[in-house]
Amino acid sequence: MGAGIAQVAAVAGHQVVLYDNNATALEKAKASLTQTLQKLQEKGKIPNADDVLNRFTFAGEISAFAQCGLVIEAIVEKLEIKKAVFADIEKNVSDTCILASNTSSLSITSIAAACTRPQNVMGLHFFNPAPLMALVEVIPAVQTNPAYIQPAKELMQRWGKTPVVAKDTPGFIVNRVARPYYGEAIRIYEEGIASIEEIDNAMAQLGGFKMGPFTLMDYIGHDVNYVVTETVFQSFFYDPRYKPSFSQKRLLEAGWLGRKTGRGFYNYNEPGTADKTLDNSNNTQIVERIVAMLINEAVDALYLNVATATDLETAMTKGVNYPKGLLQWCDEWGAEKCLAILDGLYDSYHEDRYRASILLRKDAKEGKRFL
Repeated sequence: MGAGIAQVAAVAGHQVVLYDNNATALEKAKASLTQTLQKLQEKGKIPNADDVLNRFTFAGEISAFAQCGLVIEAIVEKLEIKKAVFADIEKNVSDTCILASNTSSLSITSIAAACTRPQNVMGLHFFNPAPLMALVEVIPAVQTNPAYIQPAKELMQRWGKTPVVAKDTPGFIVNRVARPYYGEAIRIYEEGIASIEEIDNAMAQLGGFKMGPFTLMDYIGHDVNYVVTETVFQSFFYDPRYKPSFSQKRLLEAGWLGRKTGRGFYNYNEPGTADKTLDNSNNTQIVERIVAMLINEAVDALYLNVATATDLETAMTKGVNYPKGLLQWCDEWGAEKCLAILDGLYDSYHEDRYRASILLRKDAKEGKRFL
């Protein structure tokens, strides 16, 4: 991930220091970047691979950041390790250097608190693979100097990215709003309402999503997807809306991480299951249940000022390639329909997991639209 972000910056014309304290990892990153840039040149995407590669300094010492104006961290998702690294980086850069974390779900405020200049710390969350995915979440911490937010957005735009601003809450925009796509799909499977294949096919063929939830979880990797779910769940004080599943946890424990290990929800060492014609009478119910949960998360994020309506829509279409923005989806359905689905689930289960956002309930009553 760090090499991908470095590639974006170098292609945009910046001098880039790529640091890793593991010499083997650093050499691997250099070799991978060299190969990638050569391929981009062959395809006509960049004029000269060597020119871009010459903008890199590959460093094994953190002191190499001394002249940098921006440092972006992309290490393991462990808060205490990130805090220690930020405190170390800060000692090796100027007083005006901006320190940014690429964390997908950890508190930027907590990371900033480890620094003596917390006003210089923010989140810049890229999506994988960084050179290809357009979205970047710009996350100011409580301590971040507000004057740095707009320049950060403008820098990301110059890098060819689409920035959105998110409040420093667990999961920010995408990893918060997207949780039901995974969690509710697993719940439907665990209840025996439909098979993994049926749910995936319903969401792809009927819902219009590029990947069904189980295919997507296997693609992301359960070591990433499950851990983000668990982090968001814990960070939201164990709110049942974000509760992880045992089905996914068992895959993680077994080392069945998805495509990267050859097995996850699907077994990639055996012939794949071909897409089936939709013949499950529950298909509409599956799509409406999962989409209603997604809409509810987006509406609640809007209600709690996590992001603007425009940024919420941009984040979900650019960050996870949803077929349309969730607020638009709600407007097309009507808030009344979405509320009826959620209230029906709540009446059936009596679980707080299915509580509707107060804003959704209010707008359904008043017949309002979000866009």
